[in-house]
Amino acid sequence: MAKERFEEALNKLEKIVSKLEKGDIPLEDSLKLFEEGIRLSRFCNQKLDEAERRVEVLLKDREGVLRPQAFDPSAGSGQVPSAGSGQTALAEPEEGGLTGLDESEK
Repeated sequence: MAKERFEEALNKLEKIVSKLEKGDIPLEDSLKLFEEGIRLSRFCNQKLDEAERRVEVLLKDREGVLRPQAFDPSAGSGQVPSAGSGQTALAEPEEGGLTGLDESEK
């Protein structure tokens, strides 16, 4: 397979899904499209996994520990927050347990 780009593969996959959803193509053609869709799906998943690993490497702190970072798309600087910034992507639950529940639901 030639060097395929994620965006191109995803676009092809979306077209295949549309054709298959219509259901107006012969069975043999449907099977060929399905096989190509599976190949493209695996390719896209592989590319996403690779991208995730690259991001994790970039976000590890000096000790090699991956720490969640807050993502601020409005920052626009292209800079990744430093690992020691203390920012986390996940909100900590309030003391006392789950939030948003009545006392009877806790």
